[in-house]
Amino acid sequence: ELDGSVGWLTEKDALIAAEGSVEFDIAFAGLRTGRRGGAGFVLEKFTGTGTLLIAAAGNFIEVNPAKYGGKIQVHAGCLVAFQDTVRYSVEYIGGFSAQTAMTAMFGGEGINLATLEGDGAVILQSVNLHGLAESLERLIGEPGNDKGRAGVGGLFG
Repeated sequence: ELDGSVGWLTEKDALIAAEGSVEFDIAFAGLRTGRRGGAGFVLEKFTGTGTLLIAAAGNFIEVNPAKYGGKIQVHAGCLVAFQDTVRYSVEYIGGFSAQTAMTAMFGGEGINLATLEGDGAVILQSVNLHGLAESLERLIGEPGNDKGRAGVGGLFG
């Protein structure tokens, strides 16, 4: 529920619905943040008064960076929303080197790490959709390849 005193920023796919009294805008996290993060982080900003409904995967986890020394770092894929009193930046962890090239070759990868600083609510999701999709893809197999499909199909009869 927005009371007009604090706005909320959400990841771009979190909005379900909002009352007509809620104002909407796009908040771009900036070229440097987007380029280093690799995804061009576009956020949606909601202000004003009224009900705002957002969605996420898994459970909502609410934290306040102020309760953890004023700063928290989270996997960017788990970030759903945060109050506009919280400062936000993203960096890619796992820059290219011989070690990270080997890690990537064997299924590992770097991550986009979001840093949130200040005093305000931050909502995280317990399931990272990108990670879930990659896990399901590995389980199901490649298109046209039935290898692995029996395991999933067996769950549903």
